[in-house]
This record gives sequence, C-alpha cells and structure tokens, in this order.
Amino acid sequence: MSNEKPIGNCEEVFNAYGDMLFRLCFIMLGNEADAKDAVQDAVVSYLTKKDGFKNAEHEKAWLITTAKNKCRDIFRSKSRYREINIEDLQDMLPDEKEANCIEILMSIPEKYRLVLTLYYIEGRKVNEIAKIIGKTPSAVKMRLQTGRKMLKEIYIKEGF
Repeated sequence: MSNEKPIGNCEEVFNAYGDMLFRLCFIMLGNEADAKDAVQDAVVSYLTKKDGFKNAEHEKAWLITTAKNKCRDIFRSKSRYREINIEDLQDMLPDEKEANCIEILMSIPEKYRLVLTLYYIEGRKVNEIAKIIGKTPSAVKMRLQTGRKMLKEIYIKEGF
C-alpha cells in the first residue's frame, strides 16, 4: 500500500490517471465517445467528493470504481448492445495482434472483462479488485478463471 499523498488537483489527477481510466472505460463501453464521457463524469465526481483520500492508492481505487460505475450508467442508459468501432481500436493500438486481443476481450461478458482488465492490464491485485467491484477475493478469482477459460475457447475457435 502506498503512503503517497493523494493528488488533489483535478488537472494533475487527469494527467496521472486519465489514460488508465480511458482504457478501462473504452474496454467496458466499446467506443471512444462513451469512454470519454465516463472519464469526464468520473473526474467531475472527483471534484465534488467532499471527503479526502487516505493516500494515492485510495484515490486511484476510488477513481477506478467511479469510472466503472459511470460506464455501467452509460451502458444502462443506452440500453443497447455494445458496438465496437474497429477503426478506433486500430488507431489506439499500433500492434494488430494487440488490437485482436482487445477485440476478443470485448466479446466476453462485462463482469469477466472488468476483472481481467484490472488484473492484467492495470496490474491490480485480487484483493484490490474485490474492493473495487464489491465482491469477495474468491469471487474475483473465479471470474478470472472463467474469463481466462472464455478467452482460451475463443482463441482456439479463432485459430490464434
């Protein structure tokens, strides 16, 4: 656990966490515009939060949780299936193999995609993910296992 002080300044928070939040939101929502909206909403919520943060890790976890919730709100409000603009993926990821991985990741259900993203892409530990999503560490491990199994099946089916 980090003892670094929370950032506190909105611009510094955006500079420090903006890219990470955008990647997370983009993977959850499937398009750039909605991802930007979710990040913006999370940062606005950060500005209006009255209580301080214990440290930088608490601040980061709060932002991830808030961004995740904003993504869910956007998804619910649209009440539609996710649409993935492959051109956006190609622009964001220079490596075609990496773009294929993200596309496959986006094809699995959100609850597995979220824990896989937090674990593998953002480097969060199981206990941290459990706190962020409000589940037990055991549930997170099961979602990781199921998500990996889903990805493996897709990779085998697609011939990667």
